[in-house]
Amino acid sequence: MRAVVCREFGDPASVRVENLPEPVADGERVRIAVCASGLSFANLLALQGRHQNRAELPFTPGTDVSGVVVECGPDVTRFRPGDRVAAALRRDGFAEQVVVPQRTVWVLPDTIDHDAAVQFPVMYGTAYAALAWRARVQPGETVLVHGAAGGSGMAAVQVARCLGARVVAIVGSADKAQACSKLGADLVVNHRETSFRDAVLAFTDGRGADVVFDPVGGDTFMESTRCIAPDGRLVVVGFAGGTIAQLATNIALVKNFDVIGLYWGQYLNWGRVPSHPHDETRVREAMNTMFGWHAQGRLQPWLHARHRLDDFAAALAALAAREAVGRVVLNPFTEANIRRHWNLL
Repeated sequence: MRAVVCREFGDPASVRVENLPEPVADGERVRIAVCASGLSFANLLALQGRHQNRAELPFTPGTDVSGVVVECGPDVTRFRPGDRVAAALRRDGFAEQVVVPQRTVWVLPDTIDHDAAVQFPVMYGTAYAALAWRARVQPGETVLVHGAAGGSGMAAVQVARCLGARVVAIVGSADKAQACSKLGADLVVNHRETSFRDAVLAFTDGRGADVVFDPVGGDTFMESTRCIAPDGRLVVVGFAGGTIAQLATNIALVKNFDVIGLYWGQYLNWGRVPSHPHDETRVREAMNTMFGWHAQGRLQPWLHARHRLDDFAAALAALAAREAVGRVVLNPFTEANIRRHWNLL
């Protein structure tokens, strides 16, 4: 099978499509022929060797896929060949086939196409866990979303709306602002033109945001501490800005707010500490909730561009240039080709 392989951190020339042995499903794992693989800023960090889950070389990046099950290990109980699924995996997603533990695979409703489905395993999952579980967003609260036109940011805008919150979306361009407005953000702020701190305080009559969803870090994190409400919750999701902020704890003390970490991978059993036994059930229930929201038209996965597997470098370049509005995906196979090739018609 063909896959994107990185053999040296930080050197674009060392990343290319190679032929690898076809993976085999064993134990409680399923083999999936991939229709769509999602790209994210985390992939860039992984290829640079800067991600917190540093891979051993050589490796294939990619943490979320959708496709069709073509093989099940002997201990698999939830799936069978031919099932349309989405899956989350530590890495290996930029490939024609992947092998994934069944605990992080979910059957797709027929109403969700593969390019939309690939946004659920990590992007929507991150947003749901950050806002519903960690921040415990309540109806009527104000949620400030940074990087709101990115994959996790767009997911957070929509999940916050589903939870009954008002949303302030922070973006960096006019086209990104337009997209977030279409997704239902109550206020959209271009941080290159306007102080988001001032905008949030004005929007909330000086109170500030009850919840901050921050996948950016650095100065964005620090400025958020100056427009968060008393008893607010600031959820640290990532560091797309390239800098890990240092909290001035006197501000947390004076303003009575919480700083909360969110690593979605912990719930998927990717962390250094084993996940809680109930996490698999919680995650499956969350996915079912979000599939239901999608069926109701309340979640609208936003696709920026599709690329062939061979064009992965151009896809990553769009992310690095911060051009993407929504999700960029790779399409190794079509579902029709998979079903013909594996006799799953």
